[in-house]
Amino acid sequence: MEFNMNCLNLLLGVAGANAGVVVAIALAVAVVAIAGGIGLGILIYKSYAKKTVGGVKEECERMKKEAREESKTYLKEAKIEAKEEQHRLRKEFERKSEEQRAEIARNEQRVAQREDQLVKRELAIDRKSDAIDEKKKQLENKEKELDNIELELQNAHANMLAELEKVAQLTQDEAKDILINEMLEEAQKDALVKVKEIEQKAKDEADKKAKNIIGLAIQRCAADHASEIAVSVVPLPNEDMKGRLIGRVGRNIRAIENSTGVDLIIDDTPDVVTVSGFDPVRREIAKLTIERLVSDGRIHPAKIEETVEKVKREIEQQMKEAGENAAFDANVYGIHPEIIKLLGRLKYRTSYGQNVLNHSLEVSYIAGMMAAELGADVKVAKRAGLLHDIGKAVDHEVEGTHVSIGVEIAKKFKEQRNVIHAIEAHHGDVEPTTLEAIIVQAADAVSGARPGARRESLENYVKRLEKLEGVANSFDGVEQSYAIQAGREIRVIVKPEVVNDEATTFMAKDIAKKIEAELEYPGQIKVNVIREVRKVEYAK
Repeated sequence: MEFNMNCLNLLLGVAGANAGVVVAIALAVAVVAIAGGIGLGILIYKSYAKKTVGGVKEECERMKKEAREESKTYLKEAKIEAKEEQHRLRKEFERKSEEQRAEIARNEQRVAQREDQLVKRELAIDRKSDAIDEKKKQLENKEKELDNIELELQNAHANMLAELEKVAQLTQDEAKDILINEMLEEAQKDALVKVKEIEQKAKDEADKKAKNIIGLAIQRCAADHASEIAVSVVPLPNEDMKGRLIGRVGRNIRAIENSTGVDLIIDDTPDVVTVSGFDPVRREIAKLTIERLVSDGRIHPAKIEETVEKVKREIEQQMKEAGENAAFDANVYGIHPEIIKLLGRLKYRTSYGQNVLNHSLEVSYIAGMMAAELGADVKVAKRAGLLHDIGKAVDHEVEGTHVSIGVEIAKKFKEQRNVIHAIEAHHGDVEPTTLEAIIVQAADAVSGARPGARRESLENYVKRLEKLEGVANSFDGVEQSYAIQAGREIRVIVKPEVVNDEATTFMAKDIAKKIEAELEYPGQIKVNVIREVRKVEYAK
């Protein structure tokens, strides 16, 4: 650089003398200087490059050596780790193998013990079997000995009888007859004397006292009696309501009849609907259902079924309250709640036209007054009088007489023994052995025999309808049946999953044949078998 600067200064000094020469010289000098600089740079770069390449090669050699050393180190460590892992796995395998061998040994030991136990049991069974066989042989030998002894005794008894017959000159039967006849004659004589004495004494006292007691009981009894009829009348607000009750193509009236088991009579009588049915509970349910539907205004099959279920629950509650009120009125306490429910059901039960609940209350009153007059247990008499017909609450549903059913109910709910006996004896099924049972029997007869208390014709009519329903219910697959139209039609509802459509035709014929064979009835009875399938789903 200093050489270049000196050249430039020289050129500038000479410039004044000869500008042209100076310029030429200057250009020549400049070219030479540039060329020299470029050559010098190239030499310097080549020298630097040689040094750099040499350093890189040295560095590469060094890195290769380090890499070789590290790879040898890693290889040694990997071999060591592999040997350690192999050693660990070998130990783990040996440990598991040892455990499995131990477990197998234990299992073999248990199996051996089990086999020993089985062998011991088998030996014990063999010993017991041998002992049993030995005892069996001993018993057979003893039986043979007893047979021989019995045969010897029979022979001895026969020889003794033969000797006695020779001595008495009479056979065994003749001697028995003579002895029995003599004893009977003596007993009859003594009995006739005692009977005459008892009859005379009873005639002197019983007639007057019995008349006084019965007359007093009837005079003091003031129970109300209501005659049950077979129809109920439901008033309607207008004539249009009849059409709504009938429904489209009669679907509403059919739903009411099928759900309640009664017959609805919608005729020309203005603003009323007649409910016909022999069962007062069904009739009351149907009546209240129609009243609720008319009041609500919404009348369709779903609403009808919902209303019927609600009314049934209300009627059950009313029957329970009726039973509680009856027990309270009769002054009888401590009765089981289930018996109270059954007692309330008697409110809708009649016997020869007489309301059974009122009849039971009347018998309780009369029995209590009789017991007070005769010095018997008043509480037992009143309790037995109230419960004597409890079997009639379920005699439509349970096989047997109302007496036997009532006895079973009383036993089931732990009633007093004297009360159970009075229930069992009130119709003479068994001989009364207590004074209270006799009193209940007499009070029942007084209540039933009172003039105007019962009507035979209505009871016979109800029994005929009950038998008609019983015939239908005796067939398999019948869910429920209703006698309607005063017994001129029986409506039978079958279980759809048991009876198919084809079987309903045969069932109707079979029911009709059985009715013809078992029942007596005027005119003809229509058998209507109904099969209905319902599918219910809920939108959630």
